[in-house]
Amino acid sequence: MKRRSSIDQFRGFSILLMILANYMNNVEIIPPFLKHAEDIGYTVIDLIAPMFVFAMGLTYGLSFRRRIQRDGVWNTYQHFLVRYLALLGLGYIITLVWQLSGIEPPTVNWGLLQALGAAGIIALPFIALPPLWRGLVGLGLLGIYQILLDQSWLASVIAAPHNGPWGALSWGAMLILATVAGDFYYEWNQKPRNFWLLSGGLTAAGLVLSIITPLSKHRASASYVLLSIGLSGLIFAAFDWLDRVKGVELPVLTAWGKNALLLYLFHYVIIGIYALPPIPGWYVEAPVWLVLVQIAVLLGVLSWVGVYLDRKKLYFVL
Repeated sequence: MKRRSSIDQFRGFSILLMILANYMNNVEIIPPFLKHAEDIGYTVIDLIAPMFVFAMGLTYGLSFRRRIQRDGVWNTYQHFLVRYLALLGLGYIITLVWQLSGIEPPTVNWGLLQALGAAGIIALPFIALPPLWRGLVGLGLLGIYQILLDQSWLASVIAAPHNGPWGALSWGAMLILATVAGDFYYEWNQKPRNFWLLSGGLTAAGLVLSIITPLSKHRASASYVLLSIGLSGLIFAAFDWLDRVKGVELPVLTAWGKNALLLYLFHYVIIGIYALPPIPGWYVEAPVWLVLVQIAVLLGVLSWVGVYLDRKKLYFVL
């Protein structure tokens, strides 16, 4: 089955927002509602990482099944394991450099790429299960994580970036649920209602569960995971509707989506140029006009690179 451009556009949109959020995180003039909630709470920025996890889930199962047919079972599992171990390794290197440079304080060596790599590894043993059983596994792992979080993990999870190794269990559950949504999406032509019901149901479940378990990105709480995956599905459905029904394609976002990992890695170079010089008012204390200029340069350069590579059909993937 041919993958629709809406997936690349959605992935590109999520990685663009992620890079923008990384830039804004340390800029003092940026208002709190455009940064992650400090602990309990939910901002629009808290939704961005789950959107990217959702994009991973949309293609995980399809890619796995295609590779099984082409390369066999053993080679396929080996390929996916190596891919996600590579993400872990890249993440460790980037986090170490960031901490040694003084841009980030020394703490647990854990970041977004480590969380994504660990999530991919956790999901791998269950990806061949039928969607119903896989969904039950995802909910089960999320429940186990919430119990461990409440009983003993809370302080460690909150103190670590991207919830640390402890939170990987929650991120893995998030990805597993996203792969179920992906399977529902590929049945869209036959049963479009199922995708909407799943996304809406997860959104509602997250809201209801938040009465008992606080919404918190910093805790990777069960309510946060369910709400975020549900909302991600609804946002993706809007992208897919624009592509499928209206024939609207945003080439820049498509280019971002096709080289998401490369652009994400490259954005650290540009933000490093902003963050490293010890010049007052240059980055952390930058005025509004300078913040807007730096954002324009950041997104402009990355967009040019993405479009150029797409035209040359050069893609960096693991």
